[in-house]
Amino acid sequence: MGEPDARAAVTFLGTDRIEVLRFPDGDLVRYATLGMSAAPMTDPTAALADPVKGPRAELVLSVRAGLADTDKVLRPLAVLAASPQVEGLIVAPGASLDVGEPLWPGAPFSSVLVAESGGLVEDLELDDPMDPVRFLPLLPMTQNEAAWKRVKGAQELQERWLSQGTDLRDPLRAGVPLD
Repeated sequence: MGEPDARAAVTFLGTDRIEVLRFPDGDLVRYATLGMSAAPMTDPTAALADPVKGPRAELVLSVRAGLADTDKVLRPLAVLAASPQVEGLIVAPGASLDVGEPLWPGAPFSSVLVAESGGLVEDLELDDPMDPVRFLPLLPMTQNEAAWKRVKGAQELQERWLSQGTDLRDPLRAGVPLD
């Protein structure tokens, strides 16, 4: 993705520092977290957390530049990246994450769908026995899309977006028709 042109850091009580980096890429801007993968995500019901083994991830959000004040997404992305430490979540493809407020001013989205890794940024292999770091794309969802996804599933929502030709990088896009 090149060199970041901006970065912000957030530390939540009881968590490690999370940074969000901004990478300009032509007519797109990409935001990537840094710090979420410092420790493996663990099942909150596990009696003892393994400090080495377990899934590791960072989050990547890509949007069209200049259409909205998307730089305000830095704090919501940091909140999402801190959720494994704060809430004991394991962030994996197909999951929905919600910040409870618009991702940026005027955004019709407060939640994201976590997509499969391996596209834009390849997984980062770590020394054994550590799991690789997966770079998980985030796809913004409207409230209706998030509700529909809860009923129909992530695959159905992604297929709907694809069949409708939805530009998931448009920071102001309307929700996809769900009838």
